Amino acid sequence: MRTPMTTHPLIRYGALALSLMVLSSCGSEVKEHSQTITYPTVLPLALVLQDRYQHSQTYTGMIRSANTTGIGFELAGKLNSISVDSGDTVTHGQTLAQLDTDLLAAEKQQFEASLLQTQADIDLAKSTLVRTQKLKTQNYVSAQQLDETQQQVISLQANKKRLQASLRATSLKLEKSTLSAPFSGKISQRYHNVGEVIAVGSPVFTLIGNSQALAYIGVPIDIAQQLTTHQSVDVRVGKQTFSAEIAGISAEVNSISRTVQLRIDLPDSARVINGEIAYLAYQQDVLAAGYWVPMSALTDGVRGLWNVFVLAKAEQDFYRIERRDVEIIYTNEQQAYIQGAIQPMELIVSQGLHKMVVGQKVTLAQAEHMGAL
Repeated sequence: MRTPMTTHPLIRYGALALSLMVLSSCGSEVKEHSQTITYPTVLPLALVLQDRYQHSQTYTGMIRSANTTGIGFELAGKLNSISVDSGDTVTHGQTLAQLDTDLLAAEKQQFEASLLQTQADIDLAKSTLVRTQKLKTQNYVSAQQLDETQQQVISLQANKKRLQASLRATSLKLEKSTLSAPFSGKISQRYHNVGEVIAVGSPVFTLIGNSQALAYIGVPIDIAQQLTTHQSVDVRVGKQTFSAEIAGISAEVNSISRTVQLRIDLPDSARVINGEIAYLAYQQDVLAAGYWVPMSALTDGVRGLWNVFVLAKAEQDFYRIERRDVEIIYTNEQQAYIQGAIQPMELIVSQGLHKMVVGQKVTLAQAEHMGAL
């Protein structure tokens, strides 16, 4: 049976010494590495002072054809027939609907008969007047009888004119019992059905003309005072943007919206529908000194203010972060126009503020990243 091999004491001591040397060497490397300090790199932005900014505002309105009206009969009556319906295209003078005219036709016949009777009476009275005048020359009739005969002729002639006027009125009622299109266009809606009794002035259809489409948009008083007739503006309808022209500016303020209405001509090629929402984008210069910065350069402050991180020069190529209070004057989707405790051409951190703290020492990114928006 073999006896287990034992390690010589010198060998054990040598291995232990070697292990201690390796550990000591590793510790020195860790210690040397921990003394190396790295500083974060930031993307700077130089502040450029501006004396004004462009304020962009959008105002809304409605698309409406130049000829859009509710049309109906001028008379009350029973609706006898309808020739068109919503969505139909009609031309000027086309028959759209008719009222029942039986009573008017009977009334017309009555006036025509009365007119014939009156004319016969006039003819007889004139003949009587001629005979009376001859008899008067022979002193067979008195002057009073002659006067009465003359007055009878005059009265009958007046009655004839009255009957003629009544007949004309009835004929007009018959004409107006037929509803015709006052202009070419499209029927957008029908309000009544055959057989209904319609009141005076009740619309039967809404007719939208084929004439040029208009946008009616209300703007504040100060904006209206800056605009002029025939000025070109951009109007957006749905996904379409048109170069339009202001056709007219209202002379009064709407009592509800407190705006002034603009009437804007859209181009003939515009394919829009009555009632669509129209948007007018208008830009105006506002005189106010400030700086444009990206939204990423701002962080929340206190008491309604915002903060930017200014890069103050430190030793060598290093900068130290300082917090400055600023106020946002105007914003768009990507930028903010600010004022506050900042100076022209100072450098600020343009992004990554959540990684920074006040007093932190940083280095700058490459020079080509610097500059104003």
